[in-house]
Amino acid sequence: MSNVEQRHERIRLLDILRGFAILGTLGTNIWIFTHLGDLSYLTTYAYTGWWELDDLLRMIVLFFVNGKMLGLLTIMFGVGMEMKFQQAKRAGKAWPGVYMWVLLILLLEGLLHFIFVMEYDILMSYSITGMIAAFIIRGGDRAISITMKVIGSVHVIAILGMLLLGLMGANMSLGNFDQVAALYQGGSWLEQIQYRLTHFLQLRLEPIFVIPLNVFLFLLGVRLMRSGVFAPDKNGQRQRGKLLKLGIYVGVPLNLLIFIPGGIFDMPVRYLFAPFLSLGYIAIVGKMIQYDKWDRLWRLLEKAGKMSLSCYVMQNVIASVLCYGWGLALGGKLNSLTIIAIWIEISVFQLWFASRWLRVFKLGPMESVRRRAVGIFQSR
Repeated sequence: MSNVEQRHERIRLLDILRGFAILGTLGTNIWIFTHLGDLSYLTTYAYTGWWELDDLLRMIVLFFVNGKMLGLLTIMFGVGMEMKFQQAKRAGKAWPGVYMWVLLILLLEGLLHFIFVMEYDILMSYSITGMIAAFIIRGGDRAISITMKVIGSVHVIAILGMLLLGLMGANMSLGNFDQVAALYQGGSWLEQIQYRLTHFLQLRLEPIFVIPLNVFLFLLGVRLMRSGVFAPDKNGQRQRGKLLKLGIYVGVPLNLLIFIPGGIFDMPVRYLFAPFLSLGYIAIVGKMIQYDKWDRLWRLLEKAGKMSLSCYVMQNVIASVLCYGWGLALGGKLNSLTIIAIWIEISVFQLWFASRWLRVFKLGPMESVRRRAVGIFQSR
């Protein structure tokens, strides 16, 4: 398939990767929900030696998903933006044009998700990132290349600086989360909303911090799409072969550093090394979908990918109901094996739900609302 043909039809691998990334993102967030907002369960700074089995199971899961799925999802957002850009070019429409309304609606969706569901929402950051990246890609390949080099260098220097501080003995703790855990264990839903609103800037620090990385990954997604990485032809297979080597020989060793306790490598792994493994996942999934025996799984992931926004919000709502005090109040009471089981069960449910929903409707519920909202603004 040529690159021109690739742009004119929906690429199955893209939807499968989106579904894979969305379910994998819950693999990170589930620890936040089940431990009632205590981020220390995503880090290693509280450990000075090897973990007990319960902690080891958690860290093994986080090795595969923490930062990696978020990186993959960010790359896929960039791919989607590139497809919209090419559509606008073919139609002779101004860019970013209507796409800016899509990003503004995404910002609103993220704000509502932050307020009513989860304080660690990623949609708001993606919206701001998209607004920046949309103007960069309008400047052409040279603007993309220069921006990636500059912003990538700044981000690498910042993360390596943090690593150096850690090696010099700086305190890498994120603070105490006892009050947060108490709120999510015993507080009402309205009290939790009030907490998110009164601590808005504090809780939005990470999404702001990762905007440079997100811009880089958005633009990386654009370049991967333009190079034909996602096409099923020989060029796509060759490109994905390179990504596989990058993931295995660079991504795996660097991400294994997360098993060194003390918190020194928490930031570098999540914000610098994880995307290398994200690229490896693109290649692995691209290779695995060739196995027809697993085609039912690929079809299910494809459906989830087509309604990835709905699945993202849904999984966080389900996890909130299961874990928080105003729901089933399971938070703080589960061991790692049970938490992993809950993650798998929610994922299986979402695969089933997406498949059933798309048998009746063309789009997911939130995707449908967004399309109608964009249509309203477009008609004005």
